[in-house]
Amino acid sequence: MTRTSRGGTPESPAVLIVAMSVDAVTDHAALTELAEVVGASLAYLQVGDPSLTDALDALAAEGATSIRLVRLPAHGPAPARSWLRRVAAHWVRDHADVQVEVVASAVTGREAPLESAAWEDVPGFRDQVLVCRGPRCSAKGAAATARALADALDDRGLGDDDVLVTQTACLFPCNHAPVVAVHPDDAWYGPVQPADVVRLVDEHLVGGRRLDDLARPRGVRTTKGIS
Repeated sequence: MTRTSRGGTPESPAVLIVAMSVDAVTDHAALTELAEVVGASLAYLQVGDPSLTDALDALAAEGATSIRLVRLPAHGPAPARSWLRRVAAHWVRDHADVQVEVVASAVTGREAPLESAAWEDVPGFRDQVLVCRGPRCSAKGAAATARALADALDDRGLGDDDVLVTQTACLFPCNHAPVVAVHPDDAWYGPVQPADVVRLVDEHLVGGRRLDDLARPRGVRTTKGIS
């Protein structure tokens, strides 16, 4: 796939590096430098800025008529690869004059849409666990904590309808990294290491008992002057 300059000379596609993982934004400086060195633009599939659609908009506004998406890492989890194509196709459907490919596979716009009947209702989960994947928590092992949590829930047969695990950007009490919060109980824990996860699942999520040794109190600010 190539694009043609105003003088009729073929041009190479604009290259857009797409950071795929939820914590990729923690390497923003390095990713930005990489993109600059290779003459590419940078986008994030999730959490980071610019988003994939914003980066595609920017390239189209600069006159790009063909764009090549390069996944980083190239062999990430299958759901992320699927969502990359879905999001790209969602954009392509509104920009028929721009060709987009994921490495050597064209995005046609006929891919599955972003909407689905399966995603209509708010999940009926009992607990939602937020695992911070901000820069400090990621540096202190939040990825391993998240994996241990997923394994512990799977071992006990607890799915998204029981406990919905959400990996987030910074939750702010960074000195206690890795930070984990459980809602609606408004329970904040840290540092939560992989070795703590089984106890968190068995005692709090299953047994309903907070882990006092890991708990971090949260002061609630009251807002004045609102009638």
